[in-house]
Formats: sequence, structure tokens, C-alpha cells
Amino acid sequence: MPRKDFNIAGPCHPNEHYMLDSLRNMGKELESLIERKYYFVIHAARQSGKTTLLKGLARQINAQQKYYALYCSLEAIQGLIEPEKGIPEIVHVIESCIRKQGLPDGFAKNANYNNISSVLNDSLSDYCRTLDKPLVVLFDEADCLSNGTLITFLRQLRSGYIDRPDVPFVHSLALVGMRNIRDYKAQIRDDSVTLGSASPFNIVKESLSISTFTKDEISELYSQHTTETGQIFESHAVDYIFKQTQGQPWLVNAVACECVEKICKEDYSIPITQEMAEIAINNIILTRGTHFDSLIERLREERVRKVIQPLILGEEVDRTTDNYLYAKDLGLIKDFDGKVEPSNPIYAEVIIRAINQTAQEAIKNSKPDFNLPKYVINNKIDINYLLKDFQSFWRENSEIWVDLYEEGFYEYKEAAPHLIFQAFLQRVINGGGQIIREMALGTKRADICIVWENQKYPIELKILKDKNSVSDGLVQLSEYIDKCGAKEGWLVVFDRDADRSWDEKLYVKEVDEVGRKIVVLGC
Repeated sequence: MPRKDFNIAGPCHPNEHYMLDSLRNMGKELESLIERKYYFVIHAARQSGKTTLLKGLARQINAQQKYYALYCSLEAIQGLIEPEKGIPEIVHVIESCIRKQGLPDGFAKNANYNNISSVLNDSLSDYCRTLDKPLVVLFDEADCLSNGTLITFLRQLRSGYIDRPDVPFVHSLALVGMRNIRDYKAQIRDDSVTLGSASPFNIVKESLSISTFTKDEISELYSQHTTETGQIFESHAVDYIFKQTQGQPWLVNAVACECVEKICKEDYSIPITQEMAEIAINNIILTRGTHFDSLIERLREERVRKVIQPLILGEEVDRTTDNYLYAKDLGLIKDFDGKVEPSNPIYAEVIIRAINQTAQEAIKNSKPDFNLPKYVINNKIDINYLLKDFQSFWRENSEIWVDLYEEGFYEYKEAAPHLIFQAFLQRVINGGGQIIREMALGTKRADICIVWENQKYPIELKILKDKNSVSDGLVQLSEYIDKCGAKEGWLVVFDRDADRSWDEKLYVKEVDEVGRKIVVLGC
């Protein structure tokens, strides 16, 4: 039997991939919803295990022989806006899925495609009338539908649901995708068209989200590889992978795959260490596969920018808005311990690098002397020297760079100072150390820690808002210094007041904050 792999491409298959039971956390709840004839939604970020879950659920239902379960992906219908084109295609896709999955034939045998407003409803109703068991339909990628196709699709499902006491129809149904049901309206771009009184939203009983892996579940997944090959994942490596991925399934598998196949080159006698995991994560970020491409594409959306830009700046966002809930549903952010932050440190790194990519290249080409060896003195990074260089760079180039962010970088203009500083820092460090970025809504700052040769250099970025900005920053940085286990820190304060001269804005001063040395630099 061939060895299994850590899967990073498509749904998992039990005979081919290391995987956890996809129904381990939701099986009983889904079984209850189906038993009670409910329609429900499952939503989760891309590559979180939705398709694996649905296919596993369909297999289990069919094996129990109480219902017929049909898995049906609507991804192929994406882009078909007009219902005259979209609805017939949905009917054809359902017909194809029924045939491939071995369910009884006869679906859409007498379909009337001239009646777009009821052909899906009629086809499902006629089919259910012929079956000897109730039908459960699991619609994957349901949020791919848009505009008229989405409206007509949902209205027909609602109509069939309401008429079920008198007319046979789907027993239980799931709409599955990245978005929650409330956000399906975002797919309807024509504001003149609404779902109106025929909205199907009020027939959905539950809206469920797939959870990420816990640390114990990561250990369980990795132990399957150990059992099969003898190769172990050291406990410190598992701890580190959990911290960096926060259990995001694709990332958990991708790090393991990189360690086993690329770093160890499938030599199973070599244990997976934390150092290997660190290298693997850096490689994954730099190669920027399709998983990250879809995430990065979201950063271009206006509604995502309205959440991510305040996140970078530490500003507050109304957590009840559709924009906030949308970014959360996409898996970009999470609520944790009362704070809102990037879903995991890897995403935080990818977000900043993606927005800053052009800036980093420009700095590299215009300032080739900005490199780490220049600032290493007596085996320590001279942060004061580094930040003074940034002050000069900011004075010479700030207006140019801010304008570039408005034109080319998804209009992240308000966050330009933070982004430019981090692009500068990325250029200097450039693989010679690690940059730890900490962002959270409502904190009014961004924390950065440079780690090099087991030394930590905490830096805090703030926008000058009022007379308390610096004093608040000193208190906040003092707490961050303690968190990092360092003895000193640096506070960079950006003054955006166009009426103030550069001589007033640029300064360096050293202060003592509760016994901690802090250097404040004005920019």
C-alpha cells in the first residue's frame, strides 16, 4: 500500500492522505439537523476542510441507508449571472452528480427549461416523488452564485421548502461556502434587485462554521505519519507550528509537507524540529502558493481594506458591520481574548508582505546599502543607527510613497507610514533575522519585534493623534518590552500634520519608563 501524504491540494481522501475524522466536531449536530428536516449553512475560510467534510457526510448518510445523500458543487456555475443561463446549468450539474454518485436516475427527465423561475424546484420535487427514501442535498461552493442566478436559485429552494407538507421536496439541505448566509446578498451587485419577501434566508435553521485544529489534533494528525514511517515531530516543533498556524488546516499540512518532503527529503530517520518548522514556514511564505494568492486577492476588495487597514494601524472597527463579519468569515481575522487580530501569525506576515511587495523592491533598487551587515556592530543590531536612516529616508520619500500606496497598493494610504516602515525593515533584515508583527484592532499602535541571534528588539509604531499619543505609547511599549523579555525598546511616532515642519517632526530622545530604556523617534 503506498504511503500517505500530507494533503495541500483539494479535499482529503482517507486512503491517500493523513487526516482527522472530518465529522469529529460536527457529526452529531449535523445528524440532528438532517433528522429534523432542517436547511442549514456551513461556512469556513478557503481550504479549511469544507469539501472533505461534505463528502464524508454524504458517504456516512448513504452508508446508513436511511436517506439518499447528494454532494453537489456549484463552482462551475460561477460567472453565470443571468438565471436564463445559470439555472439550467445548475439543473445539469445536479443531474451529472446524481449519475456519478450512483443515485437513482430520473432527475430532470421532464425539465421545462422555458420556465426558469420554477424548473429547479419542479425537477427536485418530481425527483423526490420517485424516490423510496428522503433526499439530502449538500450544495458546495454555493456562494459562487451571483446576481440573478443566486436570487432565482434561493427563491426556488424556499418555495420547495414551504410547500413540503403538500408536495415532495428535499428533506434537508446545506448551503456551503466561505460566506455566511447573511453575506450572500453581497453577491447581488445590482442594488435595484432584492430578494424581497421571497428571501430564503428565513428558512435557514443554523449557520455553522468549521473549527481549526487544536494543538492535540495537530499532534494526532502528525502521529499518523509517525506510525506509518517512524519519523517523529518533536514536541517543540508541534508547539511552534500550532502557534504560527493557529490550527488552520491547510497551513498545518503545508508545514508538515515542507518539512518531510523538502527539508528532510523523505529521510524518515530525521526528526522534525522547531528549527525545521521555522525554515518551512519561511519557505511557504516566500513561495506564496495558491492558498495565499486567494487570500491576497481579497486584500484588493474595498470592504476587506476597511477592516485590514485599521487592523494595521491598531484603530477600532465596528464589530457588528457586514465588512467586519465578512473579513472574519473569510478567515482573515479572529476574535481572541477580547482582541481582534490576524487569524494567525503566518497570515499577518503574508498580508504585510503582499501589500508591501512593490515597496520592498523599490527600496531594494533605490537604497542597496540598506542591509543588515551595515547595522550590526559588536554582534548586536544598532537599532538607533537603523532608525535614524529610516528617519532620513522617510523625510526624503514619504510623500512619494504615500501617493504610491493610494495609486497601486489597494488604496491603503492611511496605513502608509506603518507599511513603509515595515517594507524598510523587511529590506534590512532580508532573511538575516525574524520580524514578529503584532496587530490588533483598537490598540492604537502596531508592535514589531526583531529577533536576531537570540536577541530581541521591540519597536512600537504610533500615529500622533493628540498630546497623549506619546505617553500612551511609552506605557504600551513598556508592556511589550516585558512581553518580549527585552530590556529596552524603540517608539516610532509618525506626525501627519502637514503644517508642521520636518525640523519639528524629526527628533530622537531617550526616556526612562518604569526603569526601562526607551528611545523615541519622531517621523
